[in-house]
Amino acid sequence: MYEEYYGFTEKPFSLTPDPKYLYKSASHANAFELLQYAIRRREGFVVITGDIGTGKTTLCRAILEQIDRKTFTALVLNPFLSEDDLLRLILQEFGVVSRDEIKRGRLVGVSKQELIETLNEFLLSLQTLRAQALLIIDEAQNLPLQVLEQIRILSNLETEKDKLLQIVLVGQSNLKDLLRKPELRQLDQRVSIRYDLKPLSQDETSAYVHHRLSVAGGGAAVSFAPKSLARIHRYTAGIPRLINLLCDRALLSGYSAHTKSTPAGWSGRGRQRTTSSGRPTTRHRINWLPIISEPYPRCLATRAVARGAAPHRAHRSRGRRAGGTRLQIRQAEGRARGAEGCRARSGPGGALCLDADSAVGSQSVAGQTRTDR
Repeated sequence: MYEEYYGFTEKPFSLTPDPKYLYKSASHANAFELLQYAIRRREGFVVITGDIGTGKTTLCRAILEQIDRKTFTALVLNPFLSEDDLLRLILQEFGVVSRDEIKRGRLVGVSKQELIETLNEFLLSLQTLRAQALLIIDEAQNLPLQVLEQIRILSNLETEKDKLLQIVLVGQSNLKDLLRKPELRQLDQRVSIRYDLKPLSQDETSAYVHHRLSVAGGGAAVSFAPKSLARIHRYTAGIPRLINLLCDRALLSGYSAHTKSTPAGWSGRGRQRTTSSGRPTTRHRINWLPIISEPYPRCLATRAVARGAAPHRAHRSRGRRAGGTRLQIRQAEGRARGAEGCRARSGPGGALCLDADSAVGSQSVAGQTRTDR
């Protein structure tokens, strides 16, 4: 929607784990280097943890892009598997069997021991090629205990000198608690490298936003004002996924306001000059952020906040201008929760209105915004 207007080649703040958008903060750079080291040295078990949305999956995909041709990789994204299903998926990822062969039932009736022996034969064959195998399991905090024990058994596949299978477990912070359970003590003792990803600092948040704008091809066309970047960090606590949600809403709101005049909080003065196609001829500086809070009647309103204005004050003044009592607002909010659909429309004063379904992620981002009670 706004990509053409700002000159982006694609959405700069998509939630998909695209490795080219990986921003190597101090924490992410350390994790990246440790993973590379562990893979080169065949360190056995590696555990990478981090809070929800800190970029763990993006980091994994970035590592896979840097792997040389002599490293065979298997990436498991679905942790809700049985022991046998996990072994079949690993064999499929390594190319030992194809997906079509599995669909045709080639492995039906094959025992767990036979699956492990097949995997072991494949790993031994890599030794003659001076190659190695890497298994990455994402969302590992959801793995059942028996599957984690099966993964420990796979780590026993080794020669006298080297591990045949390098295993990386990636998961949320509670994976650390899971591995401390008495039943998994043997697995926990085999972990040679552990690293916990940290959220971005305020300076890293600013650099992260500029990095994504640049990669998307719009770094010269749009920028966020320093005060806006400070608010982004405050609202999101430096979590990359939440930063993406909030910045995407800010760009969408800016796009919705460009057709007639510049919003009051925009750092530019007067009317923006545009080409015949409607694209801007000058650099945009986003000096405002949308207010995203609890549902309003029929829509989740997104309004521009003037430079330096506190979000909760703008929110309250809007409630007074609307002239409704708190009881009426609450009743209207209750009716709004049952509304269906996901459609953007223009509200009063050029404000962009998104219904509750379309902005549910952003609503949680700005949960710190104060509302009338």
